[in-house]
Amino acid sequence: MTDDPPDFDTWVSHRGAGLLRFAYLITRDRGRAEEAVQDALIAAYPRWSRIGADPDAYVRRCIVNADISRWRRFFRRETPVDDPSALAVVVGADHATSYADADAVWRLCASLPTRQRAAVVLRYYEGLPDADIAEILGCTAATVRSQIHRALSSLRATLKEVEQL
Repeated sequence: MTDDPPDFDTWVSHRGAGLLRFAYLITRDRGRAEEAVQDALIAAYPRWSRIGADPDAYVRRCIVNADISRWRRFFRRETPVDDPSALAVVVGADHATSYADADAVWRLCASLPTRQRAAVVLRYYEGLPDADIAEILGCTAATVRSQIHRALSSLRATLKEVEQL
Protein backbone atom coordinates (compact mmCIF):
# COMPACT_ATOMS: atom_id res chain seq x y z
CA MET A 1 0.00 0.00 0.00
CA THR A 2 1.38 3.42 -0.89
CA ASP A 3 0.83 6.83 0.65
CA ASP A 4 1.37 8.59 -2.66
CA PRO A 5 -1.60 10.67 -3.78
CA PRO A 6 -3.23 9.85 -7.11
CA ASP A 7 -2.36 11.96 -10.12
CA PHE A 8 -3.86 15.43 -9.60
CA ASP A 9 -5.59 15.72 -12.99
CA THR A 10 -7.03 12.22 -12.78
CA TRP A 11 -8.25 12.76 -9.22
CA VAL A 12 -9.90 16.08 -10.12
CA SER A 13 -11.62 14.56 -13.14
CA HIS A 14 -13.05 11.77 -10.94
CA ARG A 15 -13.90 13.87 -7.86
CA GLY A 16 -14.63 17.31 -9.36
CA ALA A 17 -18.41 16.92 -9.62
CA GLY A 18 -18.63 15.58 -6.07
CA LEU A 19 -16.53 18.44 -4.75
CA LEU A 20 -18.76 20.94 -6.55
CA ARG A 21 -21.89 19.34 -5.04
CA PHE A 22 -20.30 19.46 -1.60
CA ALA A 23 -19.32 23.11 -2.05
CA TYR A 24 -22.81 23.99 -3.28
CA LEU A 25 -24.36 22.45 -0.18
CA ILE A 26 -22.00 24.52 1.96
CA THR A 27 -22.44 27.81 0.09
CA ARG A 28 -25.95 27.47 -1.42
CA ASP A 29 -24.72 29.43 -4.42
CA ARG A 30 -23.31 27.87 -7.58
CA GLY A 31 -20.89 30.74 -8.25
CA ARG A 32 -19.53 30.72 -4.70
CA ALA A 33 -19.29 26.92 -4.84
CA GLU A 34 -17.25 27.05 -8.04
CA GLU A 35 -14.96 29.70 -6.53
CA ALA A 36 -14.50 27.67 -3.34
CA VAL A 37 -13.60 24.52 -5.30
CA GLN A 38 -11.25 26.46 -7.54
CA ASP A 39 -9.55 28.11 -4.54
CA ALA A 40 -9.25 24.73 -2.80
CA LEU A 41 -7.70 23.07 -5.83
CA ILE A 42 -5.31 25.98 -6.32
CA ALA A 43 -4.24 25.60 -2.68
CA ALA A 44 -3.93 21.81 -2.93
CA TYR A 45 -1.96 21.60 -6.18
CA PRO A 46 1.45 22.79 -4.89
CA ARG A 47 1.12 20.50 -1.85
CA TRP A 48 -0.23 17.52 -3.80
CA SER A 49 2.79 15.26 -3.26
CA ARG A 50 2.53 15.76 0.53
CA ILE A 51 -1.25 15.31 0.89
CA GLY A 52 -1.29 11.50 1.05
CA ALA A 53 -3.22 8.70 -0.57
CA ASP A 54 -6.70 10.06 0.24
CA PRO A 55 -6.86 13.79 -0.54
CA ASP A 56 -10.68 14.05 -0.16
CA ALA A 57 -10.61 15.24 3.44
CA TYR A 58 -7.85 17.74 2.74
CA VAL A 59 -9.60 19.27 -0.27
CA ARG A 60 -12.99 19.36 1.48
CA ARG A 61 -11.40 21.20 4.37
CA CYS A 62 -9.85 23.62 1.87
CA ILE A 63 -13.33 24.20 0.39
CA VAL A 64 -14.82 25.00 3.80
CA ASN A 65 -11.88 27.27 4.62
CA ALA A 66 -12.16 29.03 1.26
CA ASP A 67 -15.82 29.80 1.88
CA ILE A 68 -15.13 30.98 5.43
CA SER A 69 -12.35 33.24 4.13
CA ARG A 70 -14.66 34.67 1.49
CA TRP A 71 -17.36 35.21 4.08
CA ARG A 72 -14.92 37.03 6.35
CA ARG A 73 -13.60 39.16 3.48
CA PHE A 74 -17.02 40.32 2.34
CA PHE A 75 -18.92 40.26 5.63
CA ARG A 76 -19.01 44.01 5.94
CA ARG A 77 -20.09 44.46 2.32
CA GLU A 78 -23.07 42.10 2.51
CA THR A 79 -26.28 42.79 4.34
CA PRO A 80 -28.52 39.90 5.33
CA VAL A 81 -32.01 40.41 3.91
CA ASP A 82 -33.78 37.12 4.64
CA ASP A 83 -36.68 37.55 7.01
CA PRO A 84 -37.41 34.40 9.06
CA SER A 85 -41.13 35.07 8.65
CA ALA A 86 -40.69 34.57 4.90
CA LEU A 87 -39.70 30.97 5.58
CA ALA A 88 -43.26 29.90 6.38
CA VAL A 89 -44.26 26.90 4.32
CA VAL A 90 -47.08 27.55 1.89
CA VAL A 91 -50.16 25.62 2.97
CA GLY A 92 -51.91 23.82 0.17
CA ALA A 93 -52.03 20.51 -1.59
CA ASP A 94 -50.46 21.47 -4.88
CA HIS A 95 -47.45 19.98 -6.64
CA ALA A 96 -45.18 22.77 -5.44
CA THR A 97 -45.49 21.88 -1.75
CA SER A 98 -42.53 19.52 -1.71
CA TYR A 99 -40.40 22.08 -3.56
CA ALA A 100 -41.46 24.80 -1.13
CA ASP A 101 -40.63 22.55 1.82
CA ALA A 102 -37.19 21.74 0.42
CA ASP A 103 -36.55 25.40 -0.34
CA ALA A 104 -37.56 26.37 3.20
CA VAL A 105 -35.17 23.78 4.64
CA TRP A 106 -32.31 25.10 2.49
CA ARG A 107 -33.10 28.67 3.50
CA LEU A 108 -32.98 27.62 7.12
CA CYS A 109 -29.66 25.87 6.56
CA ALA A 110 -28.32 28.91 4.73
CA SER A 111 -28.98 30.96 7.87
CA LEU A 112 -26.48 28.86 9.83
CA PRO A 113 -22.85 29.91 10.24
CA THR A 114 -20.57 28.22 7.70
CA ARG A 115 -18.92 25.75 10.11
CA GLN A 116 -22.28 24.64 11.53
CA ARG A 117 -23.74 24.31 8.03
CA ALA A 118 -20.68 22.32 6.94
CA ALA A 119 -21.01 19.97 9.91
CA VAL A 120 -24.73 19.42 9.23
CA VAL A 121 -24.15 18.81 5.51
CA LEU A 122 -21.28 16.40 6.17
CA ARG A 123 -23.31 14.49 8.76
CA TYR A 124 -26.77 14.34 7.22
CA TYR A 125 -26.10 14.69 3.49
CA GLU A 126 -22.71 13.02 3.13
CA GLY A 127 -23.34 10.56 6.01
CA LEU A 128 -19.87 10.95 7.49
CA PRO A 129 -19.00 9.98 11.08
CA ASP A 130 -17.82 12.57 13.61
CA ALA A 131 -14.14 11.64 13.23
CA ASP A 132 -14.18 12.23 9.46
CA ILE A 133 -16.06 15.49 9.85
CA ALA A 134 -13.56 16.60 12.50
CA GLU A 135 -10.68 15.89 10.14
CA ILE A 136 -12.31 17.88 7.34
CA LEU A 137 -13.17 20.84 9.56
CA GLY A 138 -9.89 20.74 11.46
CA CYS A 139 -11.38 20.32 14.92
CA THR A 140 -12.17 17.59 17.44
CA ALA A 141 -15.07 15.15 17.24
CA ALA A 142 -16.54 16.80 20.35
CA THR A 143 -16.53 20.15 18.55
CA VAL A 144 -18.32 18.53 15.60
CA ARG A 145 -21.04 17.22 17.92
CA SER A 146 -21.29 20.65 19.53
CA GLN A 147 -21.55 22.41 16.14
CA ILE A 148 -24.29 20.03 15.01
CA HIS A 149 -26.15 20.40 18.30
CA ARG A 150 -26.02 24.20 18.06
CA ALA A 151 -27.11 24.12 14.42
CA LEU A 152 -30.08 21.88 15.13
CA SER A 153 -31.06 24.01 18.16
CA SER A 154 -30.91 27.13 16.02
CA LEU A 155 -33.02 25.50 13.30
CA ARG A 156 -35.61 24.37 15.87
CA ALA A 157 -35.80 27.86 17.39
CA THR A 158 -36.25 29.46 13.96
CA LEU A 159 -38.98 26.98 13.08
CA LYS A 160 -40.82 27.75 16.33
CA GLU A 161 -40.65 31.48 15.55
CA VAL A 162 -42.02 30.87 12.08
CA GLU A 163 -44.84 28.66 13.38
CA GLN A 164 -45.89 31.34 15.87
CA LEU A 165 -46.37 33.90 13.11
